[in-house]
Amino acid sequence: MTSPTPDAVETDLLIIGAGPTGLYAAYYAGFRGHRVAVVDSLPELGGQITAMYPEKQILDVAGFPSIKGRDLVEGLVSQAGTASPTYLLDRTASTLTQDDEGVTVGLDDGTTVRAGAVIITAGIGKFSPRPLPAQADWLGRGLEFFVPSFVPYAGKDVVIVGGGDSAFDWAVHLEPVARSVTLVHRRDAFRAHERTVQQVRDSTVEIVTKAEVSAINGGATVESVDITVGGVTTTRPAQAIVAALGFIADLGPLQQWGIDVLKRHIVVDPSMQTNLPRVFAAGDITEYPGKVRLIAVGFGEAATAVNNATVAMDPSAKVFPGHSSEA
Repeated sequence: MTSPTPDAVETDLLIIGAGPTGLYAAYYAGFRGHRVAVVDSLPELGGQITAMYPEKQILDVAGFPSIKGRDLVEGLVSQAGTASPTYLLDRTASTLTQDDEGVTVGLDDGTTVRAGAVIITAGIGKFSPRPLPAQADWLGRGLEFFVPSFVPYAGKDVVIVGGGDSAFDWAVHLEPVARSVTLVHRRDAFRAHERTVQQVRDSTVEIVTKAEVSAINGGATVESVDITVGGVTTTRPAQAIVAALGFIADLGPLQQWGIDVLKRHIVVDPSMQTNLPRVFAAGDITEYPGKVRLIAVGFGEAATAVNNATVAMDPSAKVFPGHSSEA
């Protein structure tokens, strides 16, 4: 694994995004015999999983009935390592220009990457958590947006705000660790997976709907919260609050590259190619009829993108190289 200083990098395939799809694409690029570089705006490999869900049990990866996020990333990093990729972390792809021979991508630190083709696997792009209206200056003093470890919540009264997958996943995992868990949501309908919702309903977690956390109270750290339901406010103890209200996604400079975008997703054809020659995409960032946003789907799209990018770089190459077991 290398991380060059600002200069010029030459490679066959440049992958933008070091989440699960990007890491698998790096491995598969090596399988096809390519040099590969991977750029990501985060300082660590693994994308959103590393940043937000390292302890989450992931249930939809083939071959693993259940696998912890950090373990999945560890396996993908090890697999990608067989391609000896050049990692360009904590840097953002800012510019893209093309010619008949390849693609040049400029990074925000001054590095220039020259590649035969590019695969964009940037997930939802740059992301920032939606703020909790009552949060004020409590962030880091008992209020958090992510739960990278369950240990700090042991024996505490925890309030989780939100109704999506993250809120319910954390409720499931914190319930056996915390003294109490309360989930607060502004509606009585949830966006989380039905199976997880039922799992929380069957646990000791208290679900409070049509409600909001209207105030946070305490001194140096959070001590209690005010929860308002139908105009009536009650105060309950809380030493930890998790605001799981979703994220504000931003494709950033990608939107200035001339790529066809539909509602913050990149439009691709069946070969995973964008409207730009030699520029492909895979994973959650893509859009096409029938698109399903799962990690498992991203892996398949990554292989499709790499194989078709191979032909874009060398028209005499085959799209399908044969099975890896035959290599």
